[in-house]
Amino acid sequence: MPTYKAPLRDMRFLMTEMFDYKTHYAGLSNGKDADPETVDAILAECAKLCENVLAPLNLPGDLEGCHWDNGEVRTPKGFKEAYEQYVAGGWQGLSHPQEYGGQGMPMSLGLIKSEMMGTANWSFTMYPGLSLGAMNTIMQHGTEQQLKTYMPPLVEGRWTGTMCLTEAHCGTDLGQMKSKAEPQADGSYKITGTKIFISAGEHDLAENIIHIVLARLPDAPAGTKGISLFIVPKFIVNADGSLGERNNIHCGSIEHKMGIKASATCVMNMDGATGYMIAKPNEGLNAMFTFMNSARIGTAVQGVAHAEASFQGALAYAKDRRSMRALRGKQEPDQVADAIIHHADVRRMLLTQKAIAEGGRAMLYFAAQYADHMVNGIVEKDQAKYEKWDDKLGFLTPILKGFLTEMGLEAANIGMQVFGGHGYIKEHGMEQIARDARISTLYEGTTGIQALDLLGRKVLLMTKGKAVREFSANLFAFGRANLANGELRPFAWKILKLATQWNYLTTRVMLVAAKDREMVSSASHHFLMYSGYVTMAYFWALMAARAQEKLAKGDGIETKEFYQAKIATAEFYFAHLLPRAQAHAESMLSPTKATLQLDKEHFAFN
Repeated sequence: MPTYKAPLRDMRFLMTEMFDYKTHYAGLSNGKDADPETVDAILAECAKLCENVLAPLNLPGDLEGCHWDNGEVRTPKGFKEAYEQYVAGGWQGLSHPQEYGGQGMPMSLGLIKSEMMGTANWSFTMYPGLSLGAMNTIMQHGTEQQLKTYMPPLVEGRWTGTMCLTEAHCGTDLGQMKSKAEPQADGSYKITGTKIFISAGEHDLAENIIHIVLARLPDAPAGTKGISLFIVPKFIVNADGSLGERNNIHCGSIEHKMGIKASATCVMNMDGATGYMIAKPNEGLNAMFTFMNSARIGTAVQGVAHAEASFQGALAYAKDRRSMRALRGKQEPDQVADAIIHHADVRRMLLTQKAIAEGGRAMLYFAAQYADHMVNGIVEKDQAKYEKWDDKLGFLTPILKGFLTEMGLEAANIGMQVFGGHGYIKEHGMEQIARDARISTLYEGTTGIQALDLLGRKVLLMTKGKAVREFSANLFAFGRANLANGELRPFAWKILKLATQWNYLTTRVMLVAAKDREMVSSASHHFLMYSGYVTMAYFWALMAARAQEKLAKGDGIETKEFYQAKIATAEFYFAHLLPRAQAHAESMLSPTKATLQLDKEHFAFN
């Protein structure tokens, strides 16, 4: 079973040396308490929880799974006790306002906490993780009474939250949703319908579960314009905050899944369940996107988490497992054979995992600062600030969710490959990481949905290419600033070429799509993956530049190997992974005829 060690050195490199979180936090209205000493203590304590409590439950939880009995769900052995420790440590409210019992820290610190927890045990992390989106939705769209009623116990962790969106017949197309909401004389609603794929919809960890539910009013317009959003608690909350009668929302079954088996994925049945509207009538889908965007960033974390977990397991095995001799000659002549880490192909696999995990982490920690500014806009009731940073984060969100989960899945599969046949055996834990990672490209919007959102909505429809132009300005700035630096010139020159090509491809797709609308769908996957490879290249170039600077100044010389490894991994990324971007560039401009000419009846001949 792979053991987890929180990569604190890399986290601190990004926070302290790359993105200057100290100055960033000092400029936030909710960042005054996030001084370096406090942040460092939080990271260290979170690492202990993850390494010593959560990680040891990962494999046993997968083997046992969840238990369903007559509507009740029991989590695997040890989960309840671990959740009690999590709540006692105040971890749930780390990044939520003090007025509701939270610690009031910036959102980015909560994301970093989630990365450590998710790497240690993704199934466990989903139980409190779904609550974060529920809290964000209530905090932004709820009434004062709803905030007073639901936020304190959610922030404390006594209650958890879910998102009840899709139904068996509609999948991502929520315009087909059929759940109904009947108005009642007291201002509440009776909700009837069945929701599927509800993570943490029922469990034994918390005393109440607050479901955020999409449903239609009787006079609602058809399609997505007729969807409203409701709070549906498992137990009705009395006026004094105590729990009342059991609401008529029940778990009909739990799914038998490929992975994340210790996370209960539920079918939730509502038969006249009491609900309370949140946001305005028929505007539930817009309000729900507060929840959905939180969940998508959280799923991007999953890509990095599984890449890191698989890398740690594969690296330890590669150092210990012996097979044959390296082609360049014996590396460990006193041993019967060389450790497989000396073989170039194994190093290729390990470096791919390392490049994905550390490159993805850099992308997330950068985007997390956007999220901090966005949340500050909400706290300060500054709509202009909120919209500015929401737009910036909105462009990166589908890249983070789509690209990083695809790459995380690749890294998880590579981990099994490093182990050879042993990677296919449960006791080593590597196949679990691959199974757990598989869902990440599917839920919260498949990679295809993220691609359409990026190209069709964020780039073409909403900004007409402006989003790419604005972000690629960062790449142009890096390239121009480092062309004269002999050591960084290869990175700088490549980044300049990519920035130019990214804008060119965007314009080409936009022009073709004006005549052939199917071009958007045909090109979107390739556009997203190309954008992901280019974005990660930019962050690897930034990390290489900072590492070069540290080595040149002699700073942190006691960890010079860390900086040398950064540069070597950046060089590997540019040489071995970045060339994939050109295949996507070529494919995205291919005529749609190659995709559409085969009639649906002629896909198979039986």
